[in-house]
Amino acid sequence: MTSMTPESVSTPPEVRKLGIVAWLKKNLFSDWFNSLLTVVVVSILAYAGYGMLNWALTIAQWTVVPRNIGLFMTGLYPAEQYWRIWVLLGIVCTLAGLSWGVLARNLPTLFSRNVLIGFAVVCAGTVLFPPTRPSSPKVLLMVAIVAATAWGGRLLGRKQPGIGKWISLLWFISYLVAIWLVGGGLGLPNVSTNDWGGLVLTLLMAVSGIALCFPLGVILALGRRSSLPVVKLLSIAYIELIRGVPLISILFMGQVMIPLFLPEGARPDRVLRAIIGLTIFSAAYLAENVRAGLQAVPRGQQEAAASLGLNTPLTLGLIVLPQALKTAIPAIVGQFISLFQDTTLLSIVGLAELLGISKSILANPNYLGRYAEVYLFIGILYWFFCYAMSLGSRKIEEQLNTGH
Repeated sequence: MTSMTPESVSTPPEVRKLGIVAWLKKNLFSDWFNSLLTVVVVSILAYAGYGMLNWALTIAQWTVVPRNIGLFMTGLYPAEQYWRIWVLLGIVCTLAGLSWGVLARNLPTLFSRNVLIGFAVVCAGTVLFPPTRPSSPKVLLMVAIVAATAWGGRLLGRKQPGIGKWISLLWFISYLVAIWLVGGGLGLPNVSTNDWGGLVLTLLMAVSGIALCFPLGVILALGRRSSLPVVKLLSIAYIELIRGVPLISILFMGQVMIPLFLPEGARPDRVLRAIIGLTIFSAAYLAENVRAGLQAVPRGQQEAAASLGLNTPLTLGLIVLPQALKTAIPAIVGQFISLFQDTTLLSIVGLAELLGISKSILANPNYLGRYAEVYLFIGILYWFFCYAMSLGSRKIEEQLNTGH
């Protein structure tokens, strides 16, 4: 007697897609109370939106933004060296497109409807928005680079499945290239860090802080769970001490105290001191996020690894940390976003990052009272990068299938 085994033992339930009218009836007008709540909320949002739009189109004086777009982007960076910033942006767009294509190599459609809408919004905004209109050809070229390299990265990812580690290496190399392009040397004219500013300085500080605080936070999290008393005590002392001190205090100590303990020629640059302060502060919080992920890994995983003969480093590197970091992705990205926003405090210690350069522009008598326009503009920039990090984390979660 033989038995037949079906090829597929289970299939996912069919997802029923609702039309717009059915979706509105189900989610917004399901009963009289939801209908009333929907009408009230929509009315308030429409009134606020109309007022905001009316102010933006008829009252706001946006000339402050296009006249100072160079200061917003690069601070006091020499105008004749702007080409180095555009080259750096081209490198970032190339690597971003390649990474996107490789990550999406198994998706049926690379340029979905939402992606095309996003491209169209960016291109239209660049052309229509007065501050970015002079740079529209260059920005459109960057969008084309992202799309082209994404398509090429997808083909490359399908032919070479292990290409991802090489792209990670290219990202690391691009950071060193960015420092060289912005700062100069090795054939390029030097640009003092006193002239670094605006969005370039903000991104440089945020990327440096994120890249440095992540490994330090992982080490501290492992140290706090260590069975070695001295390592555990030192890790706990560091985390609890740093978390009890405001970031601005650490930044001031980095700018004022560090030079006092070092000889004149050995004093680190003030940008480097600020990066150290951001790293020290964020690593303590990141360690707690990683520790939460470590606690979510069942003890049986370590016991199973030990039964296979794996030592502690291999168990941590191959079994425990991949699961812990995957679980802690939302908290870790939240800490990265917080670090990016914390860069606004650097203006207090004299660094002309995006907020600091905005304050200097508002101090100009020609632009007195233009607070709303300036702060709304830099607010949109901050939202764009924070949302990009959030969107990237969701895509990584989908790739790692953290829902199962």
